[in-house]
Order: sequence, then structure tokens, then C-alpha cells
Amino acid sequence: MTSLLEGPGAVAPDAPLYGSQTPRILTVPKTCLSSSGQEAVELAALAGLKLDPWQQFVLDQGLGERADGQWSAFEVAVNVPRQNGKGGVIEARELAGLFLLGEKLILHSAHEFKTSIVAFRRIEQLIMGCPDLRKRVLRVRKTTGEEAIELVTGQVLRFLARSGGSGRGFTGDCNVLDEAMILGDDAMGALMPTMSAVPNPQIWYLGSAGIGSLSVQLARLRSRALAAVESGKPDPSLAYFEWSVDPHVPECPQACTDHASADDPASWATANPALGIRITEEHVRNERLSMGGSGIFERERLGVGDYPSDGTDAWQVIGEDAWRALAAAESQPEGAVAFSIDATPERSHAAIAVAGRWRGGTHVEVVAHQPGMGWVVDKAKRLHERHRPRCWVVDAGGPAGSLIKDLAEELGVEIVSPKMREVAQAAGQFYDAVADQSLSHIDQAPLATALAGAQKRPLGDAWAWARRGVGVDISPLVAVTNAKWGLGAEVETESDPLDNIW
Repeated sequence: MTSLLEGPGAVAPDAPLYGSQTPRILTVPKTCLSSSGQEAVELAALAGLKLDPWQQFVLDQGLGERADGQWSAFEVAVNVPRQNGKGGVIEARELAGLFLLGEKLILHSAHEFKTSIVAFRRIEQLIMGCPDLRKRVLRVRKTTGEEAIELVTGQVLRFLARSGGSGRGFTGDCNVLDEAMILGDDAMGALMPTMSAVPNPQIWYLGSAGIGSLSVQLARLRSRALAAVESGKPDPSLAYFEWSVDPHVPECPQACTDHASADDPASWATANPALGIRITEEHVRNERLSMGGSGIFERERLGVGDYPSDGTDAWQVIGEDAWRALAAAESQPEGAVAFSIDATPERSHAAIAVAGRWRGGTHVEVVAHQPGMGWVVDKAKRLHERHRPRCWVVDAGGPAGSLIKDLAEELGVEIVSPKMREVAQAAGQFYDAVADQSLSHIDQAPLATALAGAQKRPLGDAWAWARRGVGVDISPLVAVTNAKWGLGAEVETESDPLDNIW
């Protein structure tokens, strides 16, 4: 049988596929000289909890110690899709805190009370089912809202729900934050001050892929981890483990949900360490068929999250001052124009943009930006009849690609779709036009918002706009970028522009 420590893709066609035991995104402090991880693994086994290799790896790195006996990682974050066994990591860490590490108070919190109660019942069963551990228990509190396990030596493990402010004022040696993808400033503001008086505190965050504005703290942790990986300099106080796929793989260069990768079992294995252990290929395949192309499968099973900006990385690609300086209220397209359509990966919003020449440069404008997709074709038909554009641009690999057939039939023209290299060319041309001040706009909020949160993604030796993981709808930005590119794109025929109709 293939070793669980091997990554995906190294198995024979008929052999079972096992999940990767190594996270795709990993950073741990360099200061670790020893670890209590192996002892924690052995204690878990004594309680009947057998851990997978990836779970053992997380414990080994997360419980690393410096030469002075302090934790090498003040914060430990595990970002892994659901049902892979993060609960086992939590249980092993809490068992170690109670019975090995002498931590006086361990606080376990979840976003919802019911999640916290499930965790309480699970670890209660592990402890009370093991005679060697059970004899060290003084009492088990089961009163609603006060669930706890207390040892004869005074150690306490308490279970709380973050909603409602539970736990404020408690000073925990170890704080376990389950459902970390729902964790904002309020919860962190209540927690951090309480830990300042603890000699050797540690926080464990465990959750799955980010879900937009709810994932403020997870986004910060992930941003630090990515910065550490990119720079090659580990974060001095963070151990971060993420199992996910990269939504911007070379095989799917467009800024879109990677459907080819989503259908590939090798991608399932990359993002799910428990594949072949407690998750079957058949079940994942059924999930894929059921969830379709909504983006839910990518988030829940492939770990492709939506992470908000905390403001520190705003206007990364194009500076706000540079963009605002190009605003001109009188700017408008002159002569032949090009239209473009784009949408969010979840198809929750779509945008139509136009580009045309103006005063020796290029005017760009968001014509429409609305929820859903059902309105797009009718709106495009009305715009086409009125303006007779030289072309319509739609990325065939993007979320709006599904509209190409209906657009071609309704408009009676061929829809232009940029190739891989042209996607990068379009982004580069847009960037250069801002830099040399040959672009103008009318200072529209949807476009400014998109630019404020925009980031780059590698595309060969160039780059394109990154859609996933930026926490903002960039369809207006992609649309104006492609519309500008459309002004120079090769088309079969160009309609005569209608004068004075804009």
C-alpha cells in the first residue's frame, strides 16, 4: 500500500489515492529546539485516539519549544477542509494541556454553542473511557454554559461559545479557537489582553477556508504565512498549516474558478489529507456533482477561500493617488468602442464595461454592475443596438464564459475571447496606461473598490488580476481591463461607430 507520507500523483492508476500529509502552505518558527508533540501523540493513543501522520506533524511543529522552554509559536493555525480530522488535533492538544503540560486553564471556544458542546462530549468520552486518565478527573461540569472538565490537580478545560461574549475575562494558558474562519476583531479584542499575564501562553486556530468578511483574523494569519513563504523568512511566532489547492494553476490561466483542477482527484488529494482514510474518492466525486460550478465545492473541499483585506494591503497594485489623478468628469468614449463582460466566480454579480479613445488616450467605464447573471444578455443587446461596438470581449474560461453562446446568438457577432498570453497582455496594458497617464475614468465606486483590493497572480513570466482570496468583487476591474484590450484586438469586421450617441 502507498505510504500515507507520499504526496498525490505517485500511485498506480488502480491504486487508492491518499491525501497529502504535507500542507501546501507551511511556515513554522526557526527557534524550535525540542517538541512535546510525540508525547502528545502517545497520550492521545492511550486515550484511544489514533492520529494520522499529518495530525502528528501539526502537533510536533505546533508544540515546538525554544531553548528557554517557551513555545516557539505563540500562534498555531490549521486551515484544512471539513471532515479531515481537525477535531483530532484539537483533542490531542487539549489532552496534552491537561495531562502533560500542566496548563491551569484551557479555553475551547467555537462560533456556535452546539459546536462547542459536540467537542466537549467527544473529549469527555476519550477521558472517561481511559482508566488512567479518568482517575485524575475531579469533576465534569455539564451545566449549560459552564461545561468543563476539572482535574484533581486543579487543571480545567472549559468550553464556550464566542457569540455572546462568553469567556471574556478568563485568563487561559491555552486558547483553542475552533471554527476560526468565523473570527473577527471583537473576539480577538476580548482574548488578547487576557493572555498578557500568562507566563507561556499559546493560541490554536482551527478552521476551514475563509468566507469573506467573517474571516478577518484567519486572513491576517494567512497573510503573514504567505509573506513568510514568499520571503523565505519564517514568521517568528506563527506556525501555519494550510491544505488547499492553488486556484491559479498554469493549466487554468484565466482568473476564474479552476474547474479542470476541481475535477482532478490529484487536487482532491492535495487539499484533503484524510482522503483514502476517512474520506473516499467516491464521496468527493458525489460532492463535486452535487455542488457543481457554484464555487462551494472549491471552498469546502479544495480549501479555496475568500479572505478579506485588513486594510494593510489595500491598493497594492495601483496606488490610490495614481488612480484618482486620472479621474475626469468630462471623460467619455469617442469613436469606435469595445465592450466587455465579467462576473464573480460565484456568479453573484456581473459587470459590463466599455473602453474608447479620448484625447489621445483611453477612456474606461463600468456601464453596469448588478447582482446575478440573468440581466446581462438583455442589457448587452440594448447596448449593442445603440453603440455598434467594434467587439465584445468575454473570457471563455471565466465565469461569464457561459454567456458566450447566448450573446453570439442575440448580438449576431462573434465574441472575442482572450487567450492565455492575452490575459496577461491586457493586465499589463491597463497597468502601463495608468503609469503613463494615458487612461481616464469618471471615478466610479465599483471600480475604485475593485482596485483597492486587487492583487496580482503569476501568469508565466507576466501576471494577471487575482480573483480568489482578495475578499472583493473585481469583476468591474477585469471588465474594464478586457474592454481596453478589445480596442486593439483582431476582429473579423468593425461596425461603423454611431456619432453622438454615448
